[in-house]
Amino acid sequence: MVTATNEDTLNFAKNFSNYKDFFIKSNDLIFSKLGLGTFNKEPYKEENYVFHYIEGVKEAVKNGINLIDTASNYRYGQSEKEIGEALKELYDEGITKREELIICSKGGFIQLDYPFPPNPYTWIDENIIKKGLATKEDIELDQHCMTPDFLEWSCKKSLENVGVESFDIYYLHNPEMQKLKLGEKRFYKAIENVFKRFEKLADEGLFKYYGVAVWNGFISDSDENIDLEKLEQIARKVGGENHRFKYIQTPFNMGKTAIYTNLTQNVNGEECTLLQAAHRLGIGVISSSSLLQMNLFKKSFSAETGVVLDGTMTLKSDIQLALQFVRSTPGIVSSLFGSKVPINIKHNCEISKVKAVQRGKYDLLYRL
Repeated sequence: MVTATNEDTLNFAKNFSNYKDFFIKSNDLIFSKLGLGTFNKEPYKEENYVFHYIEGVKEAVKNGINLIDTASNYRYGQSEKEIGEALKELYDEGITKREELIICSKGGFIQLDYPFPPNPYTWIDENIIKKGLATKEDIELDQHCMTPDFLEWSCKKSLENVGVESFDIYYLHNPEMQKLKLGEKRFYKAIENVFKRFEKLADEGLFKYYGVAVWNGFISDSDENIDLEKLEQIARKVGGENHRFKYIQTPFNMGKTAIYTNLTQNVNGEECTLLQAAHRLGIGVISSSSLLQMNLFKKSFSAETGVVLDGTMTLKSDIQLALQFVRSTPGIVSSLFGSKVPINIKHNCEISKVKAVQRGKYDLLYRL
């Protein structure tokens, strides 16, 4: 099993020793505080296939980012394949090696294929149902499935797409989509079956750690809300004290702050925020949607916000300030942003020239 290692991720970080507190240790790995995401909304649109992430991934790694995140359904597998091409070029050019990079993918959505199948329903029937990976009843809204057999198949396909032997983190993707249909009891039983298979797949070397990636799942005040303490208990039940459920991924940005502010979780009978719950349970938090798909920038940030986030006045754009905000949030291991343009990625990494905002000052932002 070839995955990121403590020694190699530390050596990667040492190459950027001039960066200001831009790396953090989580479990036995050293993460860059920013990670590159490869999600692009509305994958069926043709404009999603006239660009690629290859040069973006390479630029990110050259600028100190060692966390690369994707999913089986992002652009119907094209994002995974482009990461694979970028990794090969990085290795061939001697810029990095596999053990220095933390590579993550997700399973849960039916990825189809690109070019698109003439009839998606026929494709699902032939590739999922007839192969015994799931039944029609297991598939929600013609797009989401979390049977253990389907997830194992999906993970292996993702490994092939990216061209790696193992992922460092493999996520169950948006399980909240199934919670309303299944109901509380059946939902957590389904999670138990998934985690049991994930522990087996970790034993077999398909990934080092596993997690759960959500959109509303941990912060919703509706029936979609997922109890993180229950997930950790399930992981201990199926995997023992040394279980591999170590990470969650959830949105967080200047417009969506619930994981830091809202009491949506409960640990040992005490209400708490998601970040507090994760800390108490020993689960690392990777935040996503750091720029809210650029919807944060419809008007300029206030001068007061700029002063709090960067008293040195080094940062030149609201995008940098938004990334400085998520990077400074206590309790977050790393924050993902999506970009395919190398010059924009280099611009975003300029936040490494300033230190994270200290907790007392950071909390002032919630009063502005």
